[in-house]
Amino acid sequence: MNVEFEQISFENKRKSSKELSVIAREIRRDIIKMLVTAGSGHSGGPLGSSDIFTTLYFNGNMSFDKHNPLYEHRDRFVLSAGHMCPVLYATLANAGMFPKAELATLRKYNTRLQGHPGRDMGLPGIETSSGSLGQGFSIAVGMAMSDKLLDKTEKKVYSLTGDGELQEGSIWEAAMSASHFKLDNFCWIIDNNDCQIDGRIKDVMDVYPIDEKCRAFGFDTVVCDGHNFEELQAAFDVFLNNQKNKTGRPTAIIAKTFMGHGVSFMEDSYKWHGMPPNETQAIQALEEL
Repeated sequence: MNVEFEQISFENKRKSSKELSVIAREIRRDIIKMLVTAGSGHSGGPLGSSDIFTTLYFNGNMSFDKHNPLYEHRDRFVLSAGHMCPVLYATLANAGMFPKAELATLRKYNTRLQGHPGRDMGLPGIETSSGSLGQGFSIAVGMAMSDKLLDKTEKKVYSLTGDGELQEGSIWEAAMSASHFKLDNFCWIIDNNDCQIDGRIKDVMDVYPIDEKCRAFGFDTVVCDGHNFEELQAAFDVFLNNQKNKTGRPTAIIAKTFMGHGVSFMEDSYKWHGMPPNETQAIQALEEL
């Protein structure tokens, strides 16, 4: 299949829902192209979380500089569910962090776009290696602790976990630390699609009610439609206000999403957790998108 990546770089400023939907669609198309080219990788979670990434990176919620990705006062994002990296790579490329043509190297030998994010690969926008579930989230909490308690900066730290990842005990140890140390500069995003590789969350290891657990651990908790840009932005605004007003409360955003959103034969199916489309399926997916 002949795949081409159109070089587009979207600005990071407040936009309408219609403008954000254009970006999210481009990210989803890039995900499909990456996966069919690689012949391996995860489809469902990346497609389902594309609206979250679009709102975070392209609606003025995160401070970053595509010309100087390591500038000192940048905000940071850690993808704890590292297997979902196609959506992060597509987002960073559309933000202008690196040429979109490089997306075609996903999972190739010696590429910067490994199957899980690798900090040592030198890809702009990757703040830490991640993929061992629960560990990226703990690292992100440590970053927020360092910023707030030691450096006393105004930097923000975001971390996204899957809902199946909540089955890891280290998640709750780190969450307890975020609350205890009053990390109002920390935002926990939970991609709640109720799917993991072996089935539905409640069938594999029930973690519900997620919102009540987050509140019990001291997080200012917002539940929103993860495919509604207005609701997503309202949730991020709760975090931004907490950080600005120094409330001492970390924020948890529980974004209700559908795995494989935007592609009819993938939508809400855990079978697409870790499977790429073949060429015929990719053509259909791109037509639908």
